[in-house]
Amino acid sequence: MTLAFSPCPNDTFIFDALVNKRIDTEGLDFEVLLEDVQTLNEWAIQGKTDITKISYGVLPLVLDTYAVLNSGGALGRGVGPLLITKKRAAETDTIDAKRIAIPGVNTTAHLLFSLAYPNAKNKTFLVFHEIEEAVLSGKVDAGVIIHENRFTYQQKGLYKIKDLGEYWEETIHVPIPLGGIVMKKNLGTALQQQVDRLIRKSVEYAFARYPELTDYVRMHAQEMSEEVMRKHIDLYVNDFSLALGEEGKKAVNTLLDVYHQMNQPEAKKELAVFAD
Repeated sequence: MTLAFSPCPNDTFIFDALVNKRIDTEGLDFEVLLEDVQTLNEWAIQGKTDITKISYGVLPLVLDTYAVLNSGGALGRGVGPLLITKKRAAETDTIDAKRIAIPGVNTTAHLLFSLAYPNAKNKTFLVFHEIEEAVLSGKVDAGVIIHENRFTYQQKGLYKIKDLGEYWEETIHVPIPLGGIVMKKNLGTALQQQVDRLIRKSVEYAFARYPELTDYVRMHAQEMSEEVMRKHIDLYVNDFSLALGEEGKKAVNTLLDVYHQMNQPEAKKELAVFAD
């Protein structure tokens, strides 16, 4: 089966034991594809991969094809994207007319930004690691940052306008569903449950050895320091990565409801199918 996820430390940390067979994979083999999250989202829309990490923001577009696995995702509190700018600005400053860089049209970051700023239409969609430079160069007025950029933007002289995750939590009152693992429905429930179980074992294996970082995590972290790698893992890998549970499932379906109200209020609302 094809298995796709990002080279970010949280994903490589989660999947290392599985794809490198540090655990018993019960006879399953995976063809691993590593790409940025917007590419993964586009592939999911195309149905290209059997199992893939996605932004929960794209889930409404792939519900017919994929079921949501309970393990391996990024969901929690205090983990949301940040809206940042080059010039120190008050949160009350108008955003609507400004040029905003977003890390992908189908990302959860875009959905959260649109929830907070529904009238902001002047958007540029970039790969997430290009956004800080776009703000610094003046190509855009502000940008939505995710992943390791949360830990580095202040060192580059950038300022936070709004924590979009905080806004979600205060407004919607559930944890933030950032990214999840989905698997093709046509592969069947039994296989979905088996893969789900193996991903959980992979996470448990990694947790048991943490804060040790494996070569697999390091080799895909580009020029990131080990301190930033661990901050990344600490922020995005948690108990929800082991299993969504009822609270996590509620958060995912709440996000689907918010998407529905923002984009297709006249259409029939759909809920996620979980690999239970």
